[in-house]
Amino acid sequence: MKKWNVLIVDDEKEMRQLIKLYLNRDQYFCLDAENGLAALDQLKKTHVDIMIVDIMMPFMDGYHLLKEVRETNEVPFIFLSAKGDDLDKVKGLRLGSDDYMVKPFNAEELVARIETILRRSYGTQSSQHSMIERYGPVSFNLASRTISVGELSPRLTLKEYELFLFLARNRGRVYKRDQLLDQVWGSDYEGSDRTVDTHIKTLRLKLKNYGHLIETVWGLGYKFEGSV
Repeated sequence: MKKWNVLIVDDEKEMRQLIKLYLNRDQYFCLDAENGLAALDQLKKTHVDIMIVDIMMPFMDGYHLLKEVRETNEVPFIFLSAKGDDLDKVKGLRLGSDDYMVKPFNAEELVARIETILRRSYGTQSSQHSMIERYGPVSFNLASRTISVGELSPRLTLKEYELFLFLARNRGRVYKRDQLLDQVWGSDYEGSDRTVDTHIKTLRLKLKNYGHLIETVWGLGYKFEGSV
């Protein structure tokens, strides 16, 4: 099935981690942000298929975030909130949210609601064509999480695949190491930023004559250009 990009917005780190834990089991690719402003920044940097948003957050609450997003984007939106009053639910739905769940919530129910909204918003993704994304000479199989480029079908680790796919989806854009760590490993990753260099080096080796597809922009970071 297509690996959907889910943006989780909540000021509680533990809540973000819990939701990511359940969604990762169902093969969703999770991004996260700790408030509305950070979420808007994420939306500028990468494609998002659905958002799961807390209402009560510092700097910009969920209601204001939804208003900002709806000015330019129709991405599906689920509110998660400790506020269970009917008036709060009605307000969220009238602003344009697709669903509203009250904390504490059942994780399996959340996953089921996400699946329903994605089907309603994007239609079925069962055809083989919908499982393939092509960027330059590289084909990404979203179902098997494999790639092919030219005559090669290199075996990639999950992180290598996710890193390569992220760069390809944002073709031509330069990303610093810390940005790639945040996007691929998650904002809670506490390891060295040199892990990005290691993964890029290994990717290039596996891509052989196509290693140049991932370019180093000295002093800045990495980008995918996609030209043969």
